[in-house]
Amino acid sequence: MSDSSHNTPLQRSRGAISNPANRFESLAYENDADGTDDFEPSPVRTEFYRDATQSVLTRNDSPDVPFDVSLNPYRGCEHGCVYCFARPTHEFLGFSSGLDFESRIVVKENAPELLRKELAKRSYRPEPIALSPNTDCYQPIERKLKLTRRCLEVFAECRNPVGIVTKNALVTRDLDLFCDLARYDAVNVFISLTTLDPELRRILEPRTSPPVARLRAIRELSEAGIPTGALVAPIIPAINDHEIPKLIAAATEAGATSAGYVLLRLPHSVAPMFEEWLGEHFPDRKEKVLNQVRSMRCGELYESEYAKRMTGKGIHAEKIARLFEIAVRKAKLNGRRNELCTAHFRRPPENQMELFD
Repeated sequence: MSDSSHNTPLQRSRGAISNPANRFESLAYENDADGTDDFEPSPVRTEFYRDATQSVLTRNDSPDVPFDVSLNPYRGCEHGCVYCFARPTHEFLGFSSGLDFESRIVVKENAPELLRKELAKRSYRPEPIALSPNTDCYQPIERKLKLTRRCLEVFAECRNPVGIVTKNALVTRDLDLFCDLARYDAVNVFISLTTLDPELRRILEPRTSPPVARLRAIRELSEAGIPTGALVAPIIPAINDHEIPKLIAAATEAGATSAGYVLLRLPHSVAPMFEEWLGEHFPDRKEKVLNQVRSMRCGELYESEYAKRMTGKGIHAEKIARLFEIAVRKAKLNGRRNELCTAHFRRPPENQMELFD
């Protein structure tokens, strides 16, 4: 059962305000409309669950996604970004896409071993792998578990190219492995930049690194010779769209050599959660934000059409695209794209006996 307590008080350092019912579940808890429940909501604490999956590589056939294979060591994300498009995936696990998504984290403890096993297969053909494109591979628990680092050790051993997008400055911890991979053109890192306003960051994505720390991460990676870009995502009309030129300029000054952007995406339960968040934090502009989103989504809050789901349609979408294009051109970014190379791939032995072949 899911706790859909829409009257739950704001949880400190959490993004979602409530725990909406799981769309796949027929039963859900609801608070009484008159508020006479005889219990007090308890503080939301993070819990971790073991994932016993025996495979870690997932194939993607979406034509507007720049990778075919991905690996996610974690399901759910403690960063708590209220807008996260991956929230509905938690419903497949029987959880809510609300507070559950950021407080019930499923951990693939054997992800590094499973990755090595996949790369060792004779049937495997080397190709770039996106590391955690759904939920951030550098979320807080990574500092302790080091699953991402251990996966990167496998990538470095095999020289298999890997791409990373993160909004956590913890990424610089693995600079040594990135340097190993960069020697073979086998890595690129994108730092997600949403705002330069620390207060907006706190309520929009509460457990992520502050803007200054992300810019510092771009600088450290770039100075070490790692191909590093900035991903302005998501762009939210009337919330952070006006920051596009400043975000691109700051990223360029820090050393980023490329940039991209993604328009706000609100699939399934994310839309009502985002509306709830707007009502709490930006009641004065809630309708303006939602109306502009609808104007870019053919009258809806979300449209799943390939390609257009990333950039939207209509005059507001065109203004955002133009603003981004001008900012990138002024910063002289995107002149040279870093193509990941598979030519240096080394297959690890499938078993220890192969070491003696």
